Parts: sequence; C-alpha cells; structure tokens
Amino acid sequence: MNLDARTALIPIDVQLGFDDPPWPRRNNPAMEANGLRLLAAWRERSLPLIHVRHDSVQPGSSLAPGHPGNGFRAGFAPQPAEALVTKSVNAAFIGTDLDLRLRRLGIECIVLFGISTDMCVSTTARVGANLGYRVTVVGDACCCFDLADGVGGTIAADDVQRAHLATLRAEFAEVIDTEAVIAALPHSASSVA
Repeated sequence: MNLDARTALIPIDVQLGFDDPPWPRRNNPAMEANGLRLLAAWRERSLPLIHVRHDSVQPGSSLAPGHPGNGFRAGFAPQPAEALVTKSVNAAFIGTDLDLRLRRLGIECIVLFGISTDMCVSTTARVGANLGYRVTVVGDACCCFDLADGVGGTIAADDVQRAHLATLRAEFAEVIDTEAVIAALPHSASSVA
C-alpha cells in the first residue's frame, strides 16, 4: 500500500458525547492514542485532512450542537485551516459537501477512523466505496459499543467490532492498523507528490 497526496484522512465523530448515557460500554481503549498518531502523521506531512462531526438533531442527544458532548475529544479538534464537515446522519457523504471537497482536492483514497465502527465509520466507508473512492479503515483507531440484540441479550463490543471490520474488508474497504497506515505514508512533506 502506498499513500500520497491523493489520500485524505477523515476522522469521524471523535466527540465527547459518546461517554455520556445512554451509550453503553465500548471497546478498544487504544482508539484515541491511535487516532492521535494518525493525525500527527498527516499533519507532519501536510496531507489532506477533513474532520467530521455529528451534529445530532435528536432531542436530548449528547451530540447535539450546544451540548458539551458535541465537542471533540482532547487533541481531535480541527486546527486552523483544517476542514470540518458536519452531518446529522450516519454517512458523512449524505447531506454534506464532503464528496465535492474530496473531488476538488483530487482525492482518490480515503482513510477513515473514529466512532463507531459499526455505525458512522462503516456507513461512510460503504458510501465512499460506492462513490468510487478507494477506502481504508484503520481498525485499531475505531471502536464499538455493546449492542442490544433485540431479544434480551447483548452482543459484546469486541464481537460487533470484529464482525463489522470483516464485512467492510469483504467488500468495501481495506482494513489495516495504525502502524501499517503510517508506514505507507511518504517520509516527508517534500516527498508528497
């Protein structure tokens, strides 16, 4: 895998509100550390970066604008001159100008991470693949929550994560870890072509 200036990093919904009720237990405590490593690598090389934030329209949501939970987790807020796309549905492409922004930048590949694997990351990956982008999901920089199975049981977050990454890998995206993504980046901004 080779990543270059036609590759955009898209962190999805790395927001404080996912720590609030009613969100259940989540997996992958390393998600934030891995996400911060990806952001640092992209910024160091001046590669395209577009942040996504969920601005919920659901009454009482911890992700609603004006609620403290709408804010980004420490270190994940866009820096000056970094683009921000806000959405109110699962897919970052629906009802936003994300596709237009990527096309104007000449982007061919999108690298996704964030919260949560089975919802907004997966939905964005699927739509992105259908729009013709080469999609990479950074599995160890994503997380899931325990999920009610609808018949009185709970599916553990680790199982939800494993199943969704397998589904994405089967048809929609390359699924790799943070180390592999960073290793595939050009060594310096001057080597970005």
